[in-house]
Amino acid sequence: MKHKRKSKRKKKKTCDVKGCEKKKKKSLSKRKVRKKTDLDIEASGRNAYLCKKHYKEYKKATEEERRAKRLNWD
Repeated sequence: MKHKRKSKRKKKKTCDVKGCEKKKKKSLSKRKVRKKTDLDIEASGRNAYLCKKHYKEYKKATEEERRAKRLNWD
């Protein structure tokens, strides 16, 4: 019988942006979020959890980059 791997991070269900207590929507690389936006992240692991509002800010900040990737898809 295989055992499931347990995360060392305590499972919290809120956004990792400082001062935000809303429910998380997406999990993204902490490094990417810090590099692309000016959000103040309080994450302890590799990933940062963002609520709907902050995920929308991240998407707007990376819009040009994502558009360029779509154009060069071949």
